[in-house]
Order: sequence, then C-alpha cells, then structure tokens
Amino acid sequence: MSQNFTSKFFIDNRARLRDLLPDSALIVLTANGLLQRGGDTSYPFYQDASFWYFTGCDEPDVVIVFSRTDEYLIVPHRDGSRTAFDGAIDVVQLGSIAGIKTILNEAEGWQRLGHQLTDTKQLATLAAAPAYIERLGMFTNPARLRLIKKIKSQDRHLKLVDISKDIARLRVTKQPSEITVLQSAIDITATSLERIQQLAKTGKYHHEYEVVAELSHDFLWHGAKGHAFDPIVSGGKRACTLHNTNNSGAINQNELLLCDVGADYDHYAADITRTFSLSKPTKRQQEVYGAVLEAQTFALTLLSPGILLKDYEQKMEQFMGRKLSQLGLIKTVSRESVRRYMPHAVSHFLGLNAHDVGLYDQPLEPGMVLTVEPGIYIPDEAIGVRIEDDILITDQGNLVLSDKLARNLI
Repeated sequence: MSQNFTSKFFIDNRARLRDLLPDSALIVLTANGLLQRGGDTSYPFYQDASFWYFTGCDEPDVVIVFSRTDEYLIVPHRDGSRTAFDGAIDVVQLGSIAGIKTILNEAEGWQRLGHQLTDTKQLATLAAAPAYIERLGMFTNPARLRLIKKIKSQDRHLKLVDISKDIARLRVTKQPSEITVLQSAIDITATSLERIQQLAKTGKYHHEYEVVAELSHDFLWHGAKGHAFDPIVSGGKRACTLHNTNNSGAINQNELLLCDVGADYDHYAADITRTFSLSKPTKRQQEVYGAVLEAQTFALTLLSPGILLKDYEQKMEQFMGRKLSQLGLIKTVSRESVRRYMPHAVSHFLGLNAHDVGLYDQPLEPGMVLTVEPGIYIPDEAIGVRIEDDILITDQGNLVLSDKLARNLI
C-alpha cells in the first residue's frame, strides 16, 4: 500500500486519461505478471508503472477496465495452494487504494467485459512490447501480450488503439505529490552516497560489493524499498562499461570509483552518479573529471521550458567534442569521434522508472524531471567518469533536486 498517495491521486489520473480520449473510449490495462526465476520460484515482483499510476495496485495479473460511465477491477483466481504460499488478495484494500467500488473475480469480470465488447468497435490499451528486445538482449514481461490475446479471443475483429503516447504525456509532467516523493528518493540516495564517499576514503571498502551492501542497508534504513535499478559501483577500467552491475572488483585506492545508484521510494526512482577519488588524484584524472563537470554545468544552463531534447543533445555533443579535443582524445569533432568516449545521451526522464516514459520530440515543460549525466570513458587509461544529478524543469529554468550532494572529486 502506498505511503504517500491517496485514492484521489489514482482517481484523478484515470479522469485525466479519459479526458484525452474520445467519450466512447473503453480502456483496459493489465498489471505485470510474475516471472520465473527457477523451478517454482519467481523474481521479486515489480508492478507495471503505468498500471500502478492508474490503480495504486501492487498485485500481479489484475486488470482494470474503465470508461466515462463504468470502472471495475478483475482479480485473478488463486487456488488454495497459491494462497497458502503467496497470501490472498485483499480485494477490499485493493478497491480502497484505487478508489474503485466494483471488484470482480476472473469469471465475472471477463463475462462483463465480453458484453461490453459487443457494443464497441475499438478498445484502448497499451501495446505489447516484443517478446525479446534484440538490442538489449532482454525478454519482456508477457502480461500485455497475454491481455491482448485474451481480448482478441473475445472479438478478433476488434480494433485495439495503443495509448502509450497519451499515458506518457500524463506521466512525464509530475504532480506536486510525485515531486515530493521523488525528492525523498533523491534525498535518501544523496545522504547514503555522501556517507559512502566519506567511508570509502578511510579505506573501509576493499571490494565493490561492500559498497553495494552498505547502500542497500542505508536505503532500507531510511525508508526506501531498496534499489530502483541494479546499482553500478565500478572502479578504474570497469567504470567504462556503462551498466557494469557485477560489482565484484577489488577497489584500488589509485583508481576513481564510480557509483551510479538510486533509491526506490514509494515506487519513484532516484538516479544519481558520483565519481570520486580515494586518494590524491592524478593530474589526468583531475583533467577528465573537470571536463565532465564543465559539461554538466553547461547542460544545466540549457535545460528550461521550450527546449527540445534533440537540440539540447546536439549542443552537448558539440561541447563535449571540444572538451575531448582539449584532452587530446580526438582531433576532429564529429558524432562518431565524440560517441567513442561518451556513448550515451546526457539526459533521460525520471519518475516511476529510472528511465521513465516521456515524449522526446516535444518541448520541455515545467514539472518534468530529468537526469543530467555527461560522462567520459577512456578504457585505455582506466578512467571512467560520470556525474549525474536529477533536475526539475521550472518556469524559470530548472531546479537541481540532488544539489545537496557535492560534486567534488576529492
């Protein structure tokens, strides 16, 4: 159950989505399903962010159906054995959180939905992702595909309308309650990172996993659910692998240590990176770090309402190109040469997911929350530097939500 959101939050979100769609729209969304870890055990459950945004529900396989005149939840059947191991679904609490009075079992719910489908020509839902995303080497949660197949079995001629962009339009602009929770996630992360930096410089940690363990303890101790994503704690050359989540290397006092982490607080994610020296940094380490810090400072001058992220990223690419040239890493500034040493975008949206939904082809607006994370990675020199902060777009420009955490190399 959410600590910081009342049923009004979810009721209002459903109303806002209905207002974006035709009056006759019938909307059907599904929760995520459990994913097998091995044998009869599953990975820890994490809810589909968009489903949670409209329901506040943290149970798997629940379906919501809503329109301008009707709304109900369909709760999956659990046999006695499953209930004994996983517990029963508290339908009263479920309805109370979501602000929905009608809760139906699977048979009743799908019978009701089937009757509604006979009177509609199209249905609004979230399109299913491919079963396997080739470029990420990652399988996706099959819950949306399962929902679509079940709907199509009711009426194979029914037109399905993908409302991904409509939902992204809602979620990308954060409401005051969301900003408050995001700030808590960011503060927990910043406080924990600050303590880690201080302890690391005393020589307390000998392996990267010790830092991860300390962060896990601190996040939970301060009220977070845990990590919003797999933490990245990498020293030296290992920091040049952007998502190096092995966290198994020995910590060398002569190498820079990169920590890219974020607490999950009431479903919202922080995402902060600090790179710091455990001893007196070399001149080269200072030069690279200084270039990244200058790039981040420049980025913060650009981010304001009306800016297109595409234009912003191009300006950042040019700025970083000049810095790479000054470092003697490239001779000519081009996309290819810059991306050799900075292969990722400088900013992404932040919210219910660390890489949250957003409309990258539309101008920034007040209420949007983004990361600002330039980096330079030089494997041949065993130097990887990234500095990442979380910002809120405001009427005046932007506010750095993670500003309490210093950006010092030493």
